[in-house]
Amino acid sequence: MKVGVIGSGQVGEVLANGFLKHGHSVMRGSRDPQKLAEWEKAAGPNASTGDFGETAAFGDMVVLAVKGAVAEAAVDLCARQLEGKPVIDATNPISGPPDDGVLPFSTSLNESMMERLQARVPGARFVKAFSCVGSPQMVDPQLPGGPPTMFICGDDEDAKKRVQEVLTQFGWDSEDMGGVKAARAIEPLCILWCIRGFMGGGWNHAFKLLRQP
Repeated sequence: MKVGVIGSGQVGEVLANGFLKHGHSVMRGSRDPQKLAEWEKAAGPNASTGDFGETAAFGDMVVLAVKGAVAEAAVDLCARQLEGKPVIDATNPISGPPDDGVLPFSTSLNESMMERLQARVPGARFVKAFSCVGSPQMVDPQLPGGPPTMFICGDDEDAKKRVQEVLTQFGWDSEDMGGVKAARAIEPLCILWCIRGFMGGGWNHAFKLLRQP
């Protein structure tokens, strides 16, 4: 599969390297692709770089891995190229530093970042994923108790199935929580996940859903 990863930060790098590790071709996108020149050189022959539009056009699947504050502007720059494609939304609407370990969000419990993004590009098939865990555990997590659970949501069933296939390949269990509005519950899991780290409990953890057989 060809995967376009939009974002030049740590999350974008980790996910891009994860797709490469699992046999996919990856283009990373930045407003300034030259920022990614060293990554491209080190990442090997299946890696390339481009701007946001080129990256979105390249991917059979696209990953949005930018800061929440710029997520809407980022999709505006490649809206046409996102049409019809599964888009993994790994963003969170973090709006400032933590207060007593609790991150502030720019959204409320009655709105999510992914709903905003879906409204801006109605033809894209957004799926929330990778938003409730830190980047060191995003690919092939090794934690006691077996694979952790990645909570996902989105309005397109086929796109969610494709993202679940990626999650399985990346060593995750996954749980489909329904349509795009479920992002109102999934995105705040980032706040909960971060509290443990900010309060001194470390960052090597993930959530797991326990089911009755």
